[in-house]
Parts: sequence; structure tokens; C-alpha cells
Amino acid sequence: MKTFWTIPFFLFLAISSRAQDLHVGLATGLSNYQGDLVDKYYDFRQTNGHIGITLSYELFDQIILRGGLTHARIQGNDKYQEKDVLVARNLSAKTSITELSLVGEFYFNNLYYKRWSPYLFGGVALFHFNPFTLDSSGTKRFLQPLGTEGQGLAGYNKEPYSRLQLSLPFGGGIKYAITDDIRVGLEVGLRKTWTDYLDDVSTNYADPNDLINARGPLAASLAYRGDELPGGDPNIPTKGAQRGGEKYKDIYYFTGVNVSFRIGKKTTGDDGRYRPGRRFGR
Repeated sequence: MKTFWTIPFFLFLAISSRAQDLHVGLATGLSNYQGDLVDKYYDFRQTNGHIGITLSYELFDQIILRGGLTHARIQGNDKYQEKDVLVARNLSAKTSITELSLVGEFYFNNLYYKRWSPYLFGGVALFHFNPFTLDSSGTKRFLQPLGTEGQGLAGYNKEPYSRLQLSLPFGGGIKYAITDDIRVGLEVGLRKTWTDYLDDVSTNYADPNDLINARGPLAASLAYRGDELPGGDPNIPTKGAQRGGEKYKDIYYFTGVNVSFRIGKKTTGDDGRYRPGRRFGR
């Protein structure tokens, strides 16, 4: 029991002793995704937003370790697709994303000597998503439990997809130092994922009768919605017909601004020399 408390205690002391190397921050901006319902970057008709908090630690003047908690919303809708066959499919989905990330940042300039610097970052993240759509009556329906492509049914060899996934965040930006303790930035960050179900669309159509028997008529009605369009095709695609493209996994990305504030005062650089306000010539 003593060992259990001793390790966190000394870890707390180590972090507290270097509190001047910690920054807390806020980030906000746009959120987008690319997948089966959005086939291009930055379709502003389907852009949403994100907001997050960060805690950063200066390993060195130009290398920073950043943890973040971000909440975002993404969406896709076939009505904005360029191909007629996709518009006729008439699928749509939205999802909230809650992401916990840890990334390393590398700055090309030392912000204690120059006011601005471009930077790159990369790391790992854990995120949760839960796609939903509105049915024909406008009622919100979560899609993963319905197994719209036959996930979990006998004869389909598909397991229900997990709503908790890993991603690789990477990107870059530019940071401006207002003072030694306050920094603002612009950032673009992509997230590579290993799921193709951010929008609940990936592979092939299931037999609608299988969906009705196992999951009810709602699952079948939301698997194909072309019949809801004026003059749309009322014939549901047969089992095995292509519904999505699983070759490329979904990605999501954030574009926005951030601001960070130092906790405590930075008095020495990596060389151990005193340097408050050096940038301003004091």
C-alpha cells in the first residue's frame, strides 16, 4: 500500500517542481471528415465544429508534449455528392466525437527568441463515436445497434463495429508568442483511423428480410433510403450489392485556432541561463 501511494506522490512532486514548463490551453474551430458520405476535403456545406482543452509540457524549448481532450461533430449526406448513383442512395449520418490525444510538437524556431514559429505534430489518440441519422419522421436513430450491413447476423461474417477506436493525429500549424507566457496559434490536424464506420457505411447491402427478421423494419428502412426521394427507386438493392467502399478508411480533421497560458514563470532555458523577456530585449 505504501508503494502504491509513494509513486504518485513523487510523480506529483516532479511535475510540481517544473510547473513553469506547463501550459494550459483552449482550442476551437472547424471539424470535417472524409468517407463514404463525403468524398472530398472541406465540403463547407457539411462542416461542423470542435472545442477542446489542452495541457502541454515543455520537454525542451522547441519540443513540447501535448495532451488534449476534444469534443467535435462531423456529418455526411448523400444529397451533396457529385455522383448521381450516390445521391440516389440518399444516406446521411452525423456523429459526435470525443477524443483523448497525446502528441509531440516540434517547433522550427525557438519562441523565446522569435515571436513566431511553424510547427509539426504527431501522436496517438483514443476516440469515441456513435453515428446517428433522422428517420423519415424526423426521429433521431442511432445506427450501430441496427447493424445496417448485417453485422452480427449469421451468414455475413461481420462483427458489430466498435465505437471506441484509435487514431493517429498529425499535422502542423503556426504559433505566435504574445508574451513569454501566452501563445496563440493556427493549426490543421488530420486523424488517420482504422474504422470505415464513422458514417455507418462501408461494404455491401444486407438482405432486407434478414434485417427485418433480426433487427426489425427500422434497420432495413435506414440501410437504403432511395425510396424516400421524389421519383426515387423503391427497389432495395439485393444482398451483396455495393453500399460503400471499404478500401479506404475514414478520416476526420480539425482546423482551428488555439491559445495557451503558462502555469508559473519560465526563468531558464535549455542552457540553464536566465532569460525572461529575452525576446523583447529586456
